[in-house]
Amino acid sequence: MPGVLRLARFQARRDRATLPVWILGISLLGFATSNAVVIQFGDEPSQAAILTLAASNPAFLFVRGLPDGTGAGAVVFFQGFAFMAVLAALMSTFLVVRHTRADEELGRAELLGAVPLQRAASLVATFLLGGAANLLLSVFVAAGFVAAGLPVAGAVGAGAAVGAVGVFFAGLGAVVAQVLPSGRSANGAAAGLVGVAYLLRGVGDALGSPAADLLHVSSAWPSLLSPIGWGQRSRPFTSPDLVTLLVLLAAALGLAAGAVMLRRVRDVGASLVPQRGGRERAGVGGTSFVGLAWRLQRATVAGWCIGAAVLGAVAGALGPLVSQTVSSVAPLKELISRLVPGGQAGLIDVFVTALLGVAGVFAAAAGIQAVLRMRAEEAEGRAEFLLAAPKSRGRWLGANLLIAAVSTVLVSGTTGVSAAVGLGLSGSANGPAVSVVPAALAHVPAALVFLAAAAVVFAFAPRFSVLLGWGMLAAGLVLGEFGELFGLPVWLQDISPFRHSSAMPVESFDPAGALVLALVAAALAGMAAYSIRRRDLTT
Repeated sequence: MPGVLRLARFQARRDRATLPVWILGISLLGFATSNAVVIQFGDEPSQAAILTLAASNPAFLFVRGLPDGTGAGAVVFFQGFAFMAVLAALMSTFLVVRHTRADEELGRAELLGAVPLQRAASLVATFLLGGAANLLLSVFVAAGFVAAGLPVAGAVGAGAAVGAVGVFFAGLGAVVAQVLPSGRSANGAAAGLVGVAYLLRGVGDALGSPAADLLHVSSAWPSLLSPIGWGQRSRPFTSPDLVTLLVLLAAALGLAAGAVMLRRVRDVGASLVPQRGGRERAGVGGTSFVGLAWRLQRATVAGWCIGAAVLGAVAGALGPLVSQTVSSVAPLKELISRLVPGGQAGLIDVFVTALLGVAGVFAAAAGIQAVLRMRAEEAEGRAEFLLAAPKSRGRWLGANLLIAAVSTVLVSGTTGVSAAVGLGLSGSANGPAVSVVPAALAHVPAALVFLAAAAVVFAFAPRFSVLLGWGMLAAGLVLGEFGELFGLPVWLQDISPFRHSSAMPVESFDPAGALVLALVAAALAGMAAYSIRRRDLTT
């Protein structure tokens, strides 16, 4: 046990910069949400108005969560819990994979295996660190809620709900790390499972049954398949139910025990899914930077496209069902007829538009991940061998930017095609179903800005490229999604490229805005190509 504790302290020292950023960032998001709700929706009529609007808009329920009555705490939990839970889940899965599968891949685990410790000691130490990180996260989130003026008991319960979701995904990430052969594949699969959990929670909430007062919504059964949905069911500010959190913790312990058993029966570097060997000689595409970049990225792009196809299918197939479910409630049907132009057909458009916006975030993330792959190649020494050939760094960067741009287009296009097929089969599209495809592609220019900005950071400050690359996406999402709620100045909200994407089919396409975004992306890409030639490779 002392050896395990020393390993946990060593891992904590390695994460002394990363974990505080995660914990403070999530806590500040909770505090800002709480403060904004208290200021803007401090009285009961204002709270009832926002909850009634949410109950009449399944897209709002899909993105945010379940209304659960008036009260500042209840509104804050409705507005912010799902986002904080997703961030806690990503923090936990990345932490576990970084100290397990990634260490094995880079040879660090083999060095630890030379000391007299049990084979699963490093994994157990990682669980201890993950549990401590999520405990700290729970405390800081609760403190932020209390500082914003929310009830102490509810704030503690809400912080515990966020931490419980994080602990569950720490266990899930550990299992994924035993199954897959590389840190990159394990991180991708774990992040995909976080997305699936958010999607299942969103589907269950969108299909939920509004109460007669339109201030409460009960989720449908798909929410029970999501750990985020279980955390949401704790309802800390209205009807606290700690049993749901105990279910998450019990599931996390079960996953952790399973991961430890798998670690004890496999060798260092081995995995349940074996690493597939490559061909002895490269094909025609493997002799160029573009071909190599595509070969390295194609599995990741395929994973993003599969997720996008699922999201598009949800948008296309679930939209009509959501509309019918909501319209079956008489008070809500009357409210929709007043608030949503076009009635039921207009409600479907709003739902599809919201999900296409989520797909735009997916497209930006896919592009950023493709760009940041260059940092991994550089840090692990492969870029040095690659650039020993008579090839310029600018061409290397350009090839990866091209693949990143192709990734964003494929992810957005896949979402649009999948949604169009779903709407076409249901026969409920408000116009030609194929019009959803350009609506999805309308988010590509904003996504291109993010990947080009990540390239600039990689060219100027490669050691901070991962942190700042994903941080810019998170900041853009917060400004675009929470800017109005936080009461931020319009000019600050407009910094987010997502604010300038055309929300089709609810809005018409804005060619001027798309052109400006494309020009900004091109300028940033040019800046990155110029700058990367003027610095040395780093590890």
